[in-house]
Amino acid sequence: MNKRGQALVEYVLIVALISVITVSIVNYFGGYLKDTITKTSCDLINKVYVEGKKPGEAECLTKEEYEKRKNEGK
Repeated sequence: MNKRGQALVEYVLIVALISVITVSIVNYFGGYLKDTITKTSCDLINKVYVEGKKPGEAECLTKEEYEKRKNEGK
């Protein structure tokens, strides 16, 4: 019997399963990851981090833009 082919198929199935799980996790938590990266980049470029209504909708604003948007909300 040829067990090499069987082992190869098993490894391919394991890699495929891990890939599907990884993609699912990134899709589920993607907005939160994007917000974390946005927050870090806002700090690096000296802008204000503003949370979005949903995960993944955060943005960086200049201090002037932030104050203007804050005053419009009142």
